[in-house]
Amino acid sequence: MVRYTTCMSIDLSMEKIQTLCKNRGFIFQSGELYGGMAGIYDYGPLGTLLKNNIKKAWTDKFVMNRNDSFLLDSAILMGEAPLTASGHVGGFSDPLTTDLVTNKRYRADHILEEHGHSPLGLSLDEMTALISKEQILSPDGNKLSEVKQFNLMLETKLGANEDSQSKAYLRPETAQGIFINYKNITDSMHPKIPFGVGQIGKAYRNEITPRNFIFRLRELEQLEYEYFIHPDQWEEQFEYWKDEVQEFLIELGIDASRLHAVEIGPEDRAHYSKRTIDFEFTYPFGQKELFGLAYRGDYDLKKHSEASKTKLQYVDPYTGEVYIPHVIEPSVGVDRLMLALLVSSYVEDEIDGNSRTYLKLDPNLAPYTIAISPLVKNKEDIVTLAQEVFGALKYEFKSVVYDDNGNIGKRYRRQDEIGTPFCIVVDYDSLEDNTVSIRFRDTAQQERVAVDKLSAFFKQHLEK
Repeated sequence: MVRYTTCMSIDLSMEKIQTLCKNRGFIFQSGELYGGMAGIYDYGPLGTLLKNNIKKAWTDKFVMNRNDSFLLDSAILMGEAPLTASGHVGGFSDPLTTDLVTNKRYRADHILEEHGHSPLGLSLDEMTALISKEQILSPDGNKLSEVKQFNLMLETKLGANEDSQSKAYLRPETAQGIFINYKNITDSMHPKIPFGVGQIGKAYRNEITPRNFIFRLRELEQLEYEYFIHPDQWEEQFEYWKDEVQEFLIELGIDASRLHAVEIGPEDRAHYSKRTIDFEFTYPFGQKELFGLAYRGDYDLKKHSEASKTKLQYVDPYTGEVYIPHVIEPSVGVDRLMLALLVSSYVEDEIDGNSRTYLKLDPNLAPYTIAISPLVKNKEDIVTLAQEVFGALKYEFKSVVYDDNGNIGKRYRRQDEIGTPFCIVVDYDSLEDNTVSIRFRDTAQQERVAVDKLSAFFKQHLEK
């Protein structure tokens, strides 16, 4: 009989998360073979599956399960004109300070935070003065330069001619692709206000000091959603989307005790925002932003309308009222969401006095829902039956894996660590009574189920 004891207190470090991700095929350092690229990561076989499941959960919640929302996939490259209109050219920047000896660059606000000072609301000159007054040195122990603005956008050239018309950028966010397609969407889809447009896509930021694994990246993926509303409805809609965001995070499996809704003051909000709430999460390295909810007003549509000399307005088909829609924006980075989910689901416990680690992922999110194994690999009848069970369940449930690598104990530990909720083992008894052993990830308890009852068994458990 299995004696199962949960360890309630876990000393969870980023090292544990990163080690699991590397060893189990979730996330790899990009270009690791050549020394790696800072702030850029590759998603391995299991990380890709988990990431896709997170994106599907978001798409279902914000688009597919609604009758007022559409999907968009806009280009990654953006011209200078739309990014100038949106305020990104010349305005999308972070405070930069440089080690005067090594020439290494650092975020000045991060340097201040690490020395116990809040950078919120400080100008560049005030940051410089504070660093000088407190005699704050670089991580290498050297003096720091004055603080300057550093533009985060990655610039490139299009075509053979290097003139102003050829300048383009890797988009720093996915939102602008939605705004500049507002007219295309309204002209082709004829939506009624309110309506939303969602987009999943890559964004690029030349971060000064990328850090904390996949939390702060130079190449990231965003789940962007813009909800177009009547100006008079913004307060009501803001509260509605606040509840929707919280509900989505909890349903996904984010640890509610680590989640904090923080109202952002006017001095710290983005230039386009009239109200912002950041849903922050307590990571092993501290409480940081996870999911943002902003009321952007009509800032973006108005700016693009003025710059393009195109009317980006809405005509109410019932009242004839003409206005520029306002926007509520719930947005989150897939990478940060995945990191928060890994932290939330990471569990350490003991079974029969032996420690183990597992990811307590929702079965609909886990890379694999079911793992099927033959008890031994050298018994043809057992292997044949295991492969038949695998083929039948793979056809019906898709996220099913066949695992015969190592002994059964090692398979259990491996599947636990990647979050597989159910393990099926075909053994000698299976040949006699056509039943298999099903092991539950969270409790490590086992149950015998007839092969012809497996489909109904998993449908019932997955619906729960």
